[in-house]
Amino acid sequence: MTRRPAVAGQFYPGTAERLAAFLREAVPHEPAPVRALGVVAPHAGYIYSGGVAGKVFGRVLVPDTVVLLGPNHTGLGTPASILSRGTWLTPLGPVPVAEALADALKAACPLLEEDALAHAHEHSLEVELPFLQHRNPSVQIVPIAFLLRGADDIEEVGEAIGGVLAGWPEPVLLVASSDMTHYEPHAVAQRKDAEAIERVLALDPRGLLETTRSRRISMCGVIPTAVLLTAARRLGATRGELVAYATSGETSGDYERVVGYAGMLVV
Repeated sequence: MTRRPAVAGQFYPGTAERLAAFLREAVPHEPAPVRALGVVAPHAGYIYSGGVAGKVFGRVLVPDTVVLLGPNHTGLGTPASILSRGTWLTPLGPVPVAEALADALKAACPLLEEDALAHAHEHSLEVELPFLQHRNPSVQIVPIAFLLRGADDIEEVGEAIGGVLAGWPEPVLLVASSDMTHYEPHAVAQRKDAEAIERVLALDPRGLLETTRSRRISMCGVIPTAVLLTAARRLGATRGELVAYATSGETSGDYERVVGYAGMLVV
């Protein structure tokens, strides 16, 4: 399957020239990038969240293989939809699926089901691809979109991913795609998001799920982030780091209904 861009020209520049120019500006040159286990990066339109995403991807080494974990906004497809074959296109060119790793993940976790429908119109993984291509033009991906609800299922997927990666012969980066609080005043978003960020930095997946539920924090990628944290703990993660935080109000000037964006890494 060739997965064509769904939001090029809307969420991010639709031509290679304009997209490359944006990425050169948004992704800082880090003299000593970190070899991280995972990152959490936002997935809104680049005008709003591209600066935060650029900072977190600039902070880490991007290996040849990345497992992309994102929320399923469309509601289409299975609860944990993986693609194990094909190529994803962006204006910068094709990104192949890492077939051997995808097959290993499916074999390790029956909850991961082959499903193209969930990915056809979903933007949460697509918008991360140009940053990955910019940092490593040879990158391959395993895309997974989540509609899971139960904490036990989320933990099962994370443990399975961590178990596979623990024995994988090459380095793999986990990327969880998530925006933070949606459509609340700037100060409220900052306060709520700080509580969720605290749980991420503490490497506490169940605490993150409970905090977002009890505090009504509309973090759309809480499930993929909890999966990442579970997998990273299985891989021996020791700490998290907040690289950048912003809200849409800082771009739009509307501080009454903002969306929050956080860039975090796990090492």
